[in-house]
Amino acid sequence: MSKPNASRGLADGRFVRALDDTADELVVGEAVALDVQPAGIALRLAAALLDAACLVTLYVMLLLGLARVVPRGVDTGWVAALQIVVAVLVLVLVPAAVETTTRGKSVGRYALGTRVVRTDGGAIGFRHAFARALVGLLELWGSLGSVALLVALFGSRPRRLGDLLAGTVVQHERARRQQDPVVLLPVELAGWARVADVSALPQRLENRLGAFFRGAADMRPDHRAATAESLAAAVAGYAHPVPPVPAEVFLAGVVALRRERDLRALRGRAATIAAAAATASARPPGFPR
Repeated sequence: MSKPNASRGLADGRFVRALDDTADELVVGEAVALDVQPAGIALRLAAALLDAACLVTLYVMLLLGLARVVPRGVDTGWVAALQIVVAVLVLVLVPAAVETTTRGKSVGRYALGTRVVRTDGGAIGFRHAFARALVGLLELWGSLGSVALLVALFGSRPRRLGDLLAGTVVQHERARRQQDPVVLLPVELAGWARVADVSALPQRLENRLGAFFRGAADMRPDHRAATAESLAAAVAGYAHPVPPVPAEVFLAGVVALRRERDLRALRGRAATIAAAAATASARPPGFPR
């Protein structure tokens, strides 16, 4: 297989448009792209301000309630201890309990349409919520959000320190669903596609190809070429014959052939089910109406 060449690999204009139509998805370590749209910093900041207003209101109400309950003349040390207990209750336990009960929601996230999920796309548990709330004492309340903002600005994703330690990400549930890119068969592989066999390609490797084409437009050219070469070397063991084309063109041809193979299988399965349904619903000969 020859070295990737940008002018040859992207010669087909249809292939360029299909490749650059990428979605901002989350890709886990197995190179599987998840349907998770990370929330932007502005959305997260607005939701955090709403949550902070609610928590401060709750904290003031609890302090006022304690002032009515605690008798006058009590030692100031006990008063300070009660205030610390109330602060921990409001700033750590209440957010953790709310996020656990609502599966990643809060007042601000309900209003802005965001939710906290694990990095694998699943719902968070109390451990994740408690870790985020505990770290939030420092990065949100102790530094007035400056630490969280710096971490989110300089990270590859808008995740604060609590998200990094808890293994979570805030997704935007109301974001417009982006379509997956449709990789078309490059014109130089039209003859190869008639004789090629890619049926032995494992599903795990096919998922990695899909993740590559979803994020290819956002990669640096050198990283994109190196990733394409690495994937092409892995795919070459399951494709026969291997065409003498750039790595990215070869991968596009494999993806297009696998898609056509899956479409044919789905059409055949649908036809089989339709025939079976017609046979099952038919009235046997001589059966009374």
